Amino acid sequence: MKKIIKEVDEKKGIVQVTIADERWYLKSEENKKTGIPEWKSVPSVTWVTQSYPKGIQYFKWLADKGWDEAEAIKVAAGDKGSKVHKAIEDVLQGIEVRIDSKYINNSTGQEEELTLEECDCILSFKSWFDEVKPEVITWETSVFSDKHNYAGTIDFVCRIDNQFWIVDFKTSQYIWPSHELQVSAYKEAITNGENEVPKYQKGEDIKLAILQVGYRKNKAGYKFTEIEDQFDLFKAAQLIWKKEHEGEQPTKKDYPIILSPKLEVKEIITDEK
Repeated sequence: MKKIIKEVDEKKGIVQVTIADERWYLKSEENKKTGIPEWKSVPSVTWVTQSYPKGIQYFKWLADKGWDEAEAIKVAAGDKGSKVHKAIEDVLQGIEVRIDSKYINNSTGQEEELTLEECDCILSFKSWFDEVKPEVITWETSVFSDKHNYAGTIDFVCRIDNQFWIVDFKTSQYIWPSHELQVSAYKEAITNGENEVPKYQKGEDIKLAILQVGYRKNKAGYKFTEIEDQFDLFKAAQLIWKKEHEGEQPTKKDYPIILSPKLEVKEIITDEK
């Protein structure tokens, strides 16, 4: 996987950098001593939460599948989740999403049509949206915490029956502890006053939820689960992350355009001899 650099918030000047299993958020700020602008880098919320103990069920699943198959499943699930997120973003913007609409597959870098499973995810999201009728506030909005040194992107912010909600979309059939820590970190970055979100009043209660789309265990096709604030556990995961990645910064390495020069015919013949 090549390095992916994406500007996620032009106003805040926040850039997301993904390299293999790493994901960083960078923000330009002025050095207090020199007055020279420089980049501050912090890990993503999702990367930090991967350090939280996964529990016995995960290791049973890993033992059953084997390492190679488990990694392939996780990559495929990530590609699926990315395409579904982009399609949902189009739905929220009022852009027509068709069965033959194409979205980027992060693994291949190529546009491809939605699979039938991904179509089910979109249809189930639309069913939830039409039934609940949330007041849309914002989506795909970034938060950056200088106080706690992390950043991330919130899938969806809305009001349901005049209650303020942070909602994270998942295409998985299970809710893992890392999912709960993820939305808890987003909440903290807003309620502590570091990040402004439209229509949020300081001191107002924020509820957290996971919306599983393409859910196969009920007829609705989706599951909306309220999540308790687990920020203390997020901080515990952050301590483990710091222990494992102390001193790390986004990888910087220059690569030549030509990795290996083309061999001339004479050189090839010599090599064969």
